Amino acid sequence: MNNFRIVLTLVSGIVLLSCHASKKLPSTPPYEIRVLDTMLVTAPAFKEPTNGSDLPAELPEYQATATRVFDLIHTRLEVSFDWEAESVKGKALLTLRPYFFPSDQLVLDAKNFIVNGIKLDGQDHDLPFQNNEEQLTIQLDRMYQRTDTLRIWIDYIAHPDETGGSWAITSDKGLFFINSTGEDPNKPRQIWTQGETENNSRWFPTIDKPNERCTDELLITVADNFQTLSNGVLVSSTQNPDGTRTDYWKMDQPHAPYLIMLAVGEYAIVQDQWRDIPLQYYVEPEFEEDAKAIFPYTPEMLEFFSNLLDYPYPWPKFSQVVVRDFVSGAMENTTAVVFGEFMNGKTRELVDVRENEKIVAHEMFHQWFGDLVTCESWANLTLNEGFANYSEYLWLEHKHGKEEADYHLISEESDYVYSARGNAHALIDFHYTDRESMFDQHSYNKGGLILHMLRRYLGDEAFFAGLNHYLTKNAYSEVEADELRLAMEDVSGQDLNWFFDQWFFQEGHPILDIQYSYEERTGEAVVRVEQTQYNEGFPAIFQFPVTVQLFLPNQPVREEKTWMRERVNEFRFPVSEKPLLMLFDPDRELLCERTENKSIADYGQQYQLAINVRDRLEALQQLVNSEDADQTKALVASLDDSFWAIRLFALDNLELGSIPMSKVETLAKGDSHSNVRAASCFLLGQSGDARYAQTMEHIIENDFSLLSTAAALDALYSLSPEKGLKKAESLENQSSEFLSNVIADIYLDAKDINKLDFFRRKIDDSEEYAAVYYLMGYLELAQLGDTDKLLEASELFFKTASRTGISLMKRYAAMRALNEVHTHLNKKVKETKEESEKATFQSADKAVLEKIESIKAAESDPELKEIYRSFPDPKAK
Repeated sequence: MNNFRIVLTLVSGIVLLSCHASKKLPSTPPYEIRVLDTMLVTAPAFKEPTNGSDLPAELPEYQATATRVFDLIHTRLEVSFDWEAESVKGKALLTLRPYFFPSDQLVLDAKNFIVNGIKLDGQDHDLPFQNNEEQLTIQLDRMYQRTDTLRIWIDYIAHPDETGGSWAITSDKGLFFINSTGEDPNKPRQIWTQGETENNSRWFPTIDKPNERCTDELLITVADNFQTLSNGVLVSSTQNPDGTRTDYWKMDQPHAPYLIMLAVGEYAIVQDQWRDIPLQYYVEPEFEEDAKAIFPYTPEMLEFFSNLLDYPYPWPKFSQVVVRDFVSGAMENTTAVVFGEFMNGKTRELVDVRENEKIVAHEMFHQWFGDLVTCESWANLTLNEGFANYSEYLWLEHKHGKEEADYHLISEESDYVYSARGNAHALIDFHYTDRESMFDQHSYNKGGLILHMLRRYLGDEAFFAGLNHYLTKNAYSEVEADELRLAMEDVSGQDLNWFFDQWFFQEGHPILDIQYSYEERTGEAVVRVEQTQYNEGFPAIFQFPVTVQLFLPNQPVREEKTWMRERVNEFRFPVSEKPLLMLFDPDRELLCERTENKSIADYGQQYQLAINVRDRLEALQQLVNSEDADQTKALVASLDDSFWAIRLFALDNLELGSIPMSKVETLAKGDSHSNVRAASCFLLGQSGDARYAQTMEHIIENDFSLLSTAAALDALYSLSPEKGLKKAESLENQSSEFLSNVIADIYLDAKDINKLDFFRRKIDDSEEYAAVYYLMGYLELAQLGDTDKLLEASELFFKTASRTGISLMKRYAAMRALNEVHTHLNKKVKETKEESEKATFQSADKAVLEKIESIKAAESDPELKEIYRSFPDPKAK
C-alpha cells in the first residue's frame, strides 16, 4: 500500500519544500543603518562587430496600438442559443461616432458570422456590407463627422470556432457550450464566454481591441431552469410565452469589449455584501454551502484593496462564478469574474488552501488594474497582469504575514527565471509574434516582481500614493507603461526613467556571483559582486540599490546601503572583528539569479541568524544537501519554526529514527497548519507504534481539515488495519476526494473484493485522473474474483469506453482496463490445464476481444482513433 501517495498529493501545492528551509530567531536584533558610497570598478569595453554579417537586415515587426477610426460608445445585445448547433442567435445595436477623421465606412470584428441584415436604427432598408468571416465592412449612408452619432442594428447568427490559444488561455473560441447535448450525466450544461484577447467578436460584432471601451446591455434568453450572469446589474427578468426567460443586464460604466461576458447554467446563487455593494457567488448546487470557502475572504479583500489604494471598488456589484472546462485559470470580466472548476471544494477540504485566496485576489485587483484602467495594447499587458500577480503578495502579506508572502515569491521568481532561459523578452514587448504569447511568466511573474522592487525602492507611502494617482488620472481609459512612470514621478518627485527603461523596456535580469570575505589586516568585511549575464539581449550592467547585512558578535545587526552600477563592484565595510554572517539583499527584493561562496558553516549561521524566510529555507536546504553532522539537530530545532513550510520541510527530511515522536504527535494534534498536521500523521503511521492509533482516531473525529482527517485515516490503517478498515467504511459517504483516495488505497491493500461497488460509484462520479485511478482499482480487485467478476468488469469498462460526453482520458483508461482484462484471461488460458476451465476462460476472453474491437471500430474521436491505431492488437497476443 502506497501510504505516502495521498500525503504527497495533498501537499503538492507546497513550493520547493525539498529545496529550502531554515529557522527563525524568536526576536529580531536592533538595526544600525549606514549609507556608504560605492567603489566603482570599470566594466569591460563594448566590442564592436567585426563585419556587417551579424547586423540585422530589416527592422523587427512592430506591434502598434490599434488605430481608432470609430469610437464604440454603447453595445446592446439580444442573444439566444441553439444548444444542438452550438450557435448564437443575436441582434446587436451599436452606438458609435468617428474618433476624429470623417468616415463613411465602418469596419467591425465579427468572426464566422452569418449576417441576416444590417440597418441604421430607425430605417427599414439594409446597408451594403462585405463579410470575410473575420470582419464586416459596412458602407454607411453618408460621411459621418466626429460630432455625429451612429446607431446601427446587426442581425446575425454566430458559430464560435477555435483557431488557437496560449499558455494562459488555451482556446480562442470566445463562447463555449458545455455538455450541450446533455449526454454526460456528471457534467452540467453551461454556456460561458472568454473574451480575452480579441475573441468576444466570435459571438457579437464589435471593435475588438483593448484600447476601445463602451457601456453595454445584454438581454439573454434561456430556458427557465438556467441562471444567467453578465456585467453590471440585473435590471429585470421576463417570463416569455414559450417558457423561456429573458434576463436584462445593464452596465452603465465603460469598459473594454473583451471584458463583456455572459454565463448560463443551473447555479445556486449565494448572496453576500460589502459596504453597499452586492456580492454573488455562483456555484453548482452541490457547493452552495461551501461558496464562501470557494471564494474566500471576498468582502475582506474588497475592503483591504479599497483602503490600500485609497480608491473604493469602482463598480456596482461583484460576482464570481465557477464554470466547467474553463480555458484559463480565471478571467477578470468587469463585475463578473469567471473561475475554472479547480476552485471547487468542500469547506473542510479548503482549509489552508492559499490557491483560492490568491486567485480571488488576482482577479479582484484586476477590477482596478485591467478593467478600470486597461492596457492600450497587448504589448503593455503587464499593466494588467503584473499588478494582478502582485496583488497576491499584497493579500498574503496583509492576511497571513510577510513570511507567507515572501514564500510565495519563491515560485514567482523561479517560474519567471526558468521561462527566461532561451525565451527572454522585454516586459513591454512591441515585437511579439502573436499577441497570445504575451500571456507568459514575463507579463505575470516578472511584472509583479518589478512592482515589488519599485515599492521597496520608493517606500510604501509613495508607492501606494502613486498607484492612487495613476488610477485617478487614468480611470476608464487605456494606458501604456510611461503613464505609470509619470504617475509615480508626479507623486515621488523622482526621475524613474532609469528604472522603467531597465526593467520594463529591456529584457532579462542580473545574474550575480557574490563573494564574501574578511580581511583581518585592514579590518574590513568585503562583498564582491559581479554581474555575469552574457545572454544575448540582456544588458551587460544593471543598476540597483544594494543592502548588505553584517552580523557581528554581540553587536546590533548592521545594514549598509549603497548602489551597484558597474559590471563588478567591491563593497568594503570597516568592522571590529570577523562577522558571523554577511547577507546581500537580506530582504530578497532584487529580481536576480545568484551564486554565493558560502561554506556549510556560513549556512549554519544563516539558518540561525537570517530573518527572511527565503534565506532560512535556503540555509536549511544547504545543510540537508551537505549531509552535515549538524543537520539533524537543525531539522529537529526547525520543528519549532514560526513558519509552517519550514516545519513541514523538517518532517519531510528527518530520518524516522531521529525524529522525536512525542513532538511529532504534538504537531499532529495541534499544529496551526493542516499540511503540517497531515505530514505528522503520516510519520506517526510509519512509526509502527500502535499507541498512536488512538491519537489518529481522535484526529479523525475532531480535526476540521479533511486533509488532516485523510492522513490520520491512512496512518490508522497502517497502525491497526482492522480499525482503519472499519473507520474507512464509516467514512465512505463523505463527499471528499481526499478521503476517497485513502479509502480506495485501504480497500485495495485489504484486497477486499466486496468493495467493488465503492469503486463503481467513484467511476460514475469522477473524471480525468481520478476516474483513471478508480478504474484501475476496480480492475485490481476484479482480478481477485472468478470469471463472472471479470466479465462484469469488462462490461463496465466497455460501457465507459463507449460513452461520448465524458473525458477522453476516462474513456481511454476504460479501454486500457478492458485490454488488461483480456491480458489476464489470456494468461489464464495458457496456464490452465483442465479443459473445461480452459474453455470457460477462452469464451470469456473472446467476449472481451469482441468488446475491444467494437470500441475501436465505433470510435469517432480523432485523438482516440489515433491512439487505438497504435494499440496492441489483442488478437495477435
